[in-house]
Amino acid sequence: MYHSALISEFSDYLRTELRGSELTAEAYTRDLLQFMSYCVRECGEDCDKENFAFDPKEVTPRDVRSWIGSLAEDGEAPSTLRRKLQSLRAFYAYGMKTGKFNANPAADITLPKKKRRLPNFIKDREVEEVLESHDGTFESERRHITVELLYTLGLRRAELLALTDSDIHSDTIRVTGKRAKTRILPLPEKLAQEIARWQKIRDDRYPALPSPRHIISGPHGEVSASTLHKIVSEALSGTSAGRKSPHTLRHTFATTMINNGADLDAVREMLGHESLSTTQIYTHLSINELMAGYAKAHPRSSSRELKGNQNKD
Repeated sequence: MYHSALISEFSDYLRTELRGSELTAEAYTRDLLQFMSYCVRECGEDCDKENFAFDPKEVTPRDVRSWIGSLAEDGEAPSTLRRKLQSLRAFYAYGMKTGKFNANPAADITLPKKKRRLPNFIKDREVEEVLESHDGTFESERRHITVELLYTLGLRRAELLALTDSDIHSDTIRVTGKRAKTRILPLPEKLAQEIARWQKIRDDRYPALPSPRHIISGPHGEVSASTLHKIVSEALSGTSAGRKSPHTLRHTFATTMINNGADLDAVREMLGHESLSTTQIYTHLSINELMAGYAKAHPRSSSRELKGNQNKD
């Protein structure tokens, strides 16, 4: 069908020209197919649903609002609604760019701004305890190097999964980030030694792996995203972190850097953020911690005054 071919073209466009991830392309495709199924279901009482031919050019802003509204009534989270709306916008923007559509019915539809949550992170002491608890077994050492790389370098999940031996140099490490952009990060001597020690353990366990070998490997080479999440979740199981995920360690890296006086732009470069505003959320987190410490310690803080008055009573 016409629209199926167009969705396939759009998906290829996301992967190749925009260098979007496979997960992004799959999510956008699912959203578009879901929207089209909704339009078929809602085509009207007189509509022959079995023979109804969906035409993306006939979609109106009202159709899009109705779909988003139905999803909201079904309890979809605001972040999910925003993603689905973005899928439609991107699809129609591509159609206009290629001359297939004359308008974008999702362009002027807005949703309430998503409340920005402060990132979850782990206390430095807890991370150090996690890093110290490895016993030489393969699984333990793989957990150790995984946490070490995520926490020491602030890598994204996909960046760590893509990391291979060829990316490791004497004092630098090459990281491939979003949209296949690469950045060079400093490689501390201690971490370089840890990587070399781990590579020997990995190669003894899996001597037949093809080159270049992925740093975090399983029996068939690169591990899956779900396996990586499981490795990190097990490593952080004894910590106070609300979310025990690779991204939590990335947040912890950034928070630790900012709290210890690192230049904000330097942290932005290391994280691979395009905009400084994305990195600034970690300064808000630091300020919150500072305020909490002040309230606990300073005799003129309101919380201390309140406690003093209660003691008098």
